[in-house]
Amino acid sequence: MRIRTILLGLAAVLAGVGAGIGPAAAEFPDKPIRIMAPYAPGGNIDVTARIIADKLKDVLGVTVLVENKAGASGMIGSDVIARSAPDGYNLLVSANSLVAVPAIYGNAPYDWHTAFQPISHIQSVPAVVLVNPASPLKTFADFIKAGRETPGKLPIADSGIGTTNHIVIELMSAAAGAKYTLVHYKGSGAAAVDVVAGQVPAQVDQLNSAIGHIKAGKLRALAVTSDKRVAELPDVPTVKESGIPELSDFTYATYTGLFGPARMPPEVLNKLHDAMVKVLTDPATVKRFADLTAQARPSTPEELAAWLDKEDKLVVPLIRRLGIKAE
Repeated sequence: MRIRTILLGLAAVLAGVGAGIGPAAAEFPDKPIRIMAPYAPGGNIDVTARIIADKLKDVLGVTVLVENKAGASGMIGSDVIARSAPDGYNLLVSANSLVAVPAIYGNAPYDWHTAFQPISHIQSVPAVVLVNPASPLKTFADFIKAGRETPGKLPIADSGIGTTNHIVIELMSAAAGAKYTLVHYKGSGAAAVDVVAGQVPAQVDQLNSAIGHIKAGKLRALAVTSDKRVAELPDVPTVKESGIPELSDFTYATYTGLFGPARMPPEVLNKLHDAMVKVLTDPATVKRFADLTAQARPSTPEELAAWLDKEDKLVVPLIRRLGIKAE
């Protein structure tokens, strides 16, 4: 009888385990996390992703790996994350170009409104107009003059169709009545290599990815798109200071954010957001971004979503008006 009682008790325990009464599932995260940087190494997105990954691994206690998958102005790598399981282990660092690129290609494999879950803003940084040090263009006014007097003759490198570097050229050109031949690369790093080598005479880039080349004398900055001059480059004027009346109020910033696939569980989203707040308020991380002329600060998921909606209203009409399409 005693043996039969023990066996019945054991059967009940096993039944309970099968019904879900057993040990709780492992708490997130319990394995490595992947952050997709959907551009080539060396540019703003790649640099940002690596700074974040380096600190997130300490905050979350797991390995955080950065993967680069360039192509289609970020859509190839972004689509990998859009199709991933929404479990918090596959994340995306993207800029506000997340909005523009699908409008330019017209056949994006995802709808950015519904494919991604915003987690937090990461950092914002102005653009910078750059030339090879041997360029005869000495000022930003010279740059605009070249685009007005010889429309389409001056080649300008950017990091890809629909990226914020491309968009800022289009915004400035449209406002100033200038025209350039745009050379689209698969990331800022590759574009900078050719400008440094003299293959292309000029480039528009995010300041944080170009600052090293500027300080090393490999590229010369003509103007920044910030509201005020940046402390790291006090001799470089803003576009607003250029004396071009049509650009007297012109400012533009690239901002980056962390995203996951849509339909992430609330508890996973909250844990990732809380981790990003810790990362982006850590003085060492803030300084790393500041040294690259970028301003780091977290946001709520709702704030990041609202900024993207605002970008949509600013940029998509420009794309349609100018007829910008993927080549």
